[in-house]
Amino acid sequence: MFTQVKHRVGAIVGFIVGAVLAAVAGVVPAPASAAPQGYAPGPGCAWQLMSNSTDLNVAFPDANATYWILPYALGPGDSIRLSGTFPAARYFSLNTYGTDLDTVDTLRDNQIRSDAGSINPFAAPVRMPPPSKRTWRATVVPGAADHSRNEIRGLPAGGQNVPVGFLIVRIYVPDDPKSPNGGVTLPNVTFSIAGQSVPVAPCAQPFNPRNYNGPIAQALTRVFDDAIGNAASGSFPGDAAEATFVNPASTSGLFPNGDNKYIGSLLTYRPGRVAVIRGKAPSFPNSRAGQSPATPGEQLRYWSMCQNDKVTPYPVVACAADYATRIDADGYYTYVVAAPSDLTAQVAGSDLTVIPWGSTSVSKVVFLRNMLPSAGFYPNSVQASQATKSDPASTMGPYYPRATYCAAETVRTAGWQACYR
Repeated sequence: MFTQVKHRVGAIVGFIVGAVLAAVAGVVPAPASAAPQGYAPGPGCAWQLMSNSTDLNVAFPDANATYWILPYALGPGDSIRLSGTFPAARYFSLNTYGTDLDTVDTLRDNQIRSDAGSINPFAAPVRMPPPSKRTWRATVVPGAADHSRNEIRGLPAGGQNVPVGFLIVRIYVPDDPKSPNGGVTLPNVTFSIAGQSVPVAPCAQPFNPRNYNGPIAQALTRVFDDAIGNAASGSFPGDAAEATFVNPASTSGLFPNGDNKYIGSLLTYRPGRVAVIRGKAPSFPNSRAGQSPATPGEQLRYWSMCQNDKVTPYPVVACAADYATRIDADGYYTYVVAAPSDLTAQVAGSDLTVIPWGSTSVSKVVFLRNMLPSAGFYPNSVQASQATKSDPASTMGPYYPRATYCAAETVRTAGWQACYR
């Protein structure tokens, strides 16, 4: 019985890169030394997929975040038990998605109860405890989930035509930029299948299907491209003006994070022309400077301005995170989206934050991301604009990003101020 259960678990976690791929010549990369993503060799390991700005860059990711993905399938009474350590980072969450890449449930960092004798550094502004004192456990269940018991709902049996969903760990702005997982190993995974428990350790390295030509890799690439392409094609109204930030029609099917909301603007390139974006900068807990992510009184947990290619699979080109954005004496940011041939950071000046244009042959979408607004800031947040279906230009006040096209020569010779006259 246990052998049968273990084989079933192997089929689930190997749905994409496990035992099946091991039998496909040329698909699985040669073994490598342990990487920050985990420590156990594949196949048959957990968190097979990693997405960021360089690896499986799909669906408008934030360049200051990393996403680890575990395929899952649950029958009645089955579950997935997780045991991990709170990362040293700005933000961390567990998220479940269906085959349609839409949200099933989210369990956020400050909602997760720590183990007995441990401390959750996201729940209160405390000095970061050592890893051994910030451990947690959670369970993915196929039915209704009780967040107070660290449960998160997974895709139930029969919930979709393809009964495979995805469990994602998100980590934003790790304290150590060289450790995308926040200085801790990824959660250990134990599948509880038909009353039997099968532990599955994290993979030694992630699998990027775009790097391989085998049939499984190609099939997985098509799954992401088709789902993301269909969702993104309708995310912005067709009549949205360029250089004008608006609410997307929908983010369903794009692995949405319920703690984030976005407004975006379409951009197209012309030689000698740049996009200038200016708005008031919300306050945030600067964890890279030693602040606790739970510091009270800050307006947003995190915000960023990201520039993305508007073409499948909708990769991010570059982001300017809150902590890396220049703020002037009046508390405003001014971004310039520019090709290096038109304007460089050195030429732009000290009061501007330059975001590279990337490929000039494709259209762009630039996003302002708001994460977890405080109660006091909520009326000016993207979240409030979308909840009331109102124009963000009127509800966000000075925090609305006002964009305009401008000649690069004007920025160089007269400053960004001349672009708004």
